[in-house]
Amino acid sequence: MKKVLLVKYGEIAMRGKNRYLVENRLITTIINRLKDYEGYKVYKEQGRILVLNEITDVDYDTVVPLVVNILGVTAVCPCWEVDDQSIENLREVALQQFKESYPNGGVSFKVVTKRSDKRYPMTGNEVSAEVGGYILNNMPNLTVDVHEPEVKLMVELRNNAYIYSKLIYGFGGLPYGASGRATVLMSGGIDSPVAAFLTAKRGVEVEAVYFDSPPYTSERAKQKVLDLAERVAVFTGSFKLYVVPFTKTQLTIYQNTPPEKMTILLKRAMLKAARLVAEKNKSMALVTGDSIGQVASQTMHAINAIDSAVTDMPVLRPLCAMDKQEIVDWARKIGTFDISIRPYEDCCTVFVAKHPETKPKKSIIENIERKIEGLDELIEQAVEESKIYEF
Repeated sequence: MKKVLLVKYGEIAMRGKNRYLVENRLITTIINRLKDYEGYKVYKEQGRILVLNEITDVDYDTVVPLVVNILGVTAVCPCWEVDDQSIENLREVALQQFKESYPNGGVSFKVVTKRSDKRYPMTGNEVSAEVGGYILNNMPNLTVDVHEPEVKLMVELRNNAYIYSKLIYGFGGLPYGASGRATVLMSGGIDSPVAAFLTAKRGVEVEAVYFDSPPYTSERAKQKVLDLAERVAVFTGSFKLYVVPFTKTQLTIYQNTPPEKMTILLKRAMLKAARLVAEKNKSMALVTGDSIGQVASQTMHAINAIDSAVTDMPVLRPLCAMDKQEIVDWARKIGTFDISIRPYEDCCTVFVAKHPETKPKKSIIENIERKIEGLDELIEQAVEESKIYEF
C-alpha cells in the first residue's frame, strides 16, 4: 500500500488523434513543477495521471498545491494505491483511509466502485456493498446515503486498486502551451490579469505588455503589475512581461488629439506596440481585458475604431460578454483581486478624458492619427527600449 496522487483531467479526453500529445504535455508540466522535489515520478494509466514518490509516500501538503493549479487539471485526489486487490484487503484499506480522513465519523457516505479490470471476480456494486458494509460495522456513527452523501468513497480497480474520498478541484481547461501563443495588454486593473488567466486556461501560452509612463505613473503602479504577473505565473509556470516606456508616445497623442478622442488614439497606439512585441515572439494573437459596454472605450463603436489599428493579427477579448461582478469573482478565485485594487494609477487612468467619445467614427480617428507626425516611430522606439521581466 502506498500513498499516491491521482490527477484527473477533462477536455483532453475529447482531443481525438491528438489526445496523447496533449496528455504528454500535461504530464511534462507536472514533472517540471515537481522537479525540485526528490523521488517523484509521473505516469499515465487508463485515462488518469498518477504521481508517486519512489522513495516515500507523496507529501500531499507540498504536492497538491503545486499540481492542482496546473491548467488542464480538473481535480486531484490524495489516494492509496493497493497491490493486493482481494476484497478482504480492499475493505481494510478503505476503512483505514476513511478513519484517517474522517476520524470523528459523523458523516453520511456512499461507496462507488469503478471496475476497469473486468476480470475482477466481483461486480462494482458487489465491491461497494462489501466495502461500505465493513466500514459501517466498524464506524457505527456513520450513516449511508446513496443519493446525496457528504462523502463519496471511490474504489477504482485498474492494474492496481486506488481508494480515495477527497477531490480537490482545479481549473480544468487545456494544458498550458497546447494552443499557440498570445500577447496580453496588461494594466494594473482587475480585468486584464483575468483575461490573461482565461486565455492561458484554453492552452494558450501568454506573455504580457505593460505601458509605463513615468513620472505620471509611479514605481508602485509598475510594481503592482509585476506582482500581478507573478501571480499569473502560479498557473502558467513561467511568465514574461514587457514593460514599455510610453511617456513620449502618450504626450504626443495628448498634444495632438481632441480630448474626447484621446483614449481611442491611445489604445490604438498600445495595440500597435503590442503587435510589435507579439511579432518578435511569434505570438498569434493579442488579448485585452475589454468587456463590451463596461466603459466608453469598450463600446462596439470604440472597439471597431481601435481594432483597425492592427489588421493582420486577431484581438481576443475573453471577458467581452462578462458582467463586472463575474470578472471580480474570477479575480478573487485566482488571487489577483487584492493586488489589482491597490490605489496606484496606471497610464490608462492618468491620461483619460473627462468626457470620452462613446461612438467614434473609425475614418475620423484614422485621419487624426495620420496627422500626428512621427507617431509610428515613437511606438517602435518605445518597444525597442522595453525592459523584460521573467517570472
